[in-house]
Amino acid sequence: MLQNKSGYSSIIKAEAKKLGFMFCGISKAEFLEDEAPRLEAWLKKGMQGEMQYMENHFDKRLDPRLLVDGAKSVISLGLNYFTDQEQADALSPKISKYAYGADYHLVIKEKLMALLAVINEKIGEVNGRAFVDSAPVLDKAWAKKAGLGWIGKNTNLISKKVGSFFFLAELIVDLELAYDISPTTDHCGTCTACIDACPTEAIATPYIVDGSRCISYLTIELKNEIPQEFKGKMDNWMFGCDVCQDVCPWNKFSVLHNEPAFNPHPDLINFSKKDWEDITEDVFQKVFKNSAVKRTRFSGLKRNIAFLKDQSFKS
Repeated sequence: MLQNKSGYSSIIKAEAKKLGFMFCGISKAEFLEDEAPRLEAWLKKGMQGEMQYMENHFDKRLDPRLLVDGAKSVISLGLNYFTDQEQADALSPKISKYAYGADYHLVIKEKLMALLAVINEKIGEVNGRAFVDSAPVLDKAWAKKAGLGWIGKNTNLISKKVGSFFFLAELIVDLELAYDISPTTDHCGTCTACIDACPTEAIATPYIVDGSRCISYLTIELKNEIPQEFKGKMDNWMFGCDVCQDVCPWNKFSVLHNEPAFNPHPDLINFSKKDWEDITEDVFQKVFKNSAVKRTRFSGLKRNIAFLKDQSFKS
């Protein structure tokens, strides 16, 4: 069995590639000193909106050693979800690309557990936890630290090679590894495409998104009624939003994913505007059986569609 950190890291990265991950970078599990004041300032300005969970576990968000006993390494992974498939009816309410197929939480968690199993098999007994956007972990900060990309003006992680249409996830383990110590430099330059294109002006200033104004927040996280100030500003999105990614110049380098689980349900692609407006709960449960769209629930999706219909009627 290999007994060196570099060898261990090579094994992990090779296995991650076999599992279909686009990226794998490794960093030392330690306190995120630079992120602490940024997170605190963002919360104080109330930019989390109704996402009260963002206010919880402040210390754990900044220190992975509080999440996993004896944590020594954060393995950051990226899984591509880019597709060139589009909804057939241009007038249909829109769904973000990431929700076209199966729920990414389930798909990635399975891959992470498989990777952890291989680590235990090939390296030895390792204690670790898998995280997929469902725990107090600052995914983008760790991915940046591991050299997977830079955090752009729209606060998405961006890669010069493939843009930003990929999911982030982590394995936090009590195994010391060889670390990637060359973070990617910022390549946004003077570009303001994402800021200029945001329909609700959610990018308050470069590198800071006011979550309470983001269309993804309004259509998914917000449980109350969508504020009237956003009438006519939703760009016909009923679940999530891709605008700031669609206009990003770096996404011209996006490549098609090869994950069958992310292929869209035929109905999702082929539904007309009227099909969406008339959707029943039975149809919702069928089309979105294993989908991230279930996060907003049937009532939430109907609320979003009604809000869009009302604004189009009045315009």
